[in-house]
Amino acid sequence: MKYFLLSVLLCCGVSNYAQDITGPELLERAIAFHDPNDNWSTFKGKMLIEMESPKRSLRSTLIEMKLPNNYFKTTVKKDNYTIESELDKGDCTLKLNGSTSIFPRIKDSLNISCDRAKMMKNYYTYLYGLPMKLKDPGTIIDDKVIKKTFKGKEYLVLKATYEKEVGNDTWYFYFDPKTYVMEIYQFFHDESKNDGEYILLSEMITVNGIKIPKVRAWYYNEGDKYLATDNLRKANSL
Repeated sequence: MKYFLLSVLLCCGVSNYAQDITGPELLERAIAFHDPNDNWSTFKGKMLIEMESPKRSLRSTLIEMKLPNNYFKTTVKKDNYTIESELDKGDCTLKLNGSTSIFPRIKDSLNISCDRAKMMKNYYTYLYGLPMKLKDPGTIIDDKVIKKTFKGKEYLVLKATYEKEVGNDTWYFYFDPKTYVMEIYQFFHDESKNDGEYILLSEMITVNGIKIPKVRAWYYNEGDKYLATDNLRKANSL
């Protein structure tokens, strides 16, 4: 009898994979929770995000997105500077304190460039468009779903990697097993080194029919060291 029980445990009980749902199926259920009416593809809205981090001054970022019009703009306020970066159908406009005349050394010191504007567009549309952005071309969704306990709660975990031209990081997305709400995501540059970060998501709000987290707290994977918190202060449609 004991050998029979051991066999059952080896086959079923100790597996950390969720056998009753595949990765693509989990993604579809998560999207059905966060964006049930497929509103992300036509998203037009503004979001005011404040970043709080130890030993750094508050940074305020106003984001304006019109995805169908290929329009994206950030207005960043920090210390005595206001930096505007606008991308409109490929055209890039940069302003510092309301002026397009910016000395090159100031641009370099404050990291003001069209390349950075494009990077920030990708950054914000990716993070605030999750989990819908996991349907983008170049994303590879692992078929196996992992059951994992993180900070005392069990999650269904989805693994995503990317084609070389898209990215090199490995991402994990943690979903509540009953509601499929996304509560954590985590990435590694090199998972064997336990580098990268994890982000705790809380206080879901609805913007344009899409459920997005109001609070994102960032930590290093190694040592659980706290990095910063993004607080979504205001959000409205256009």
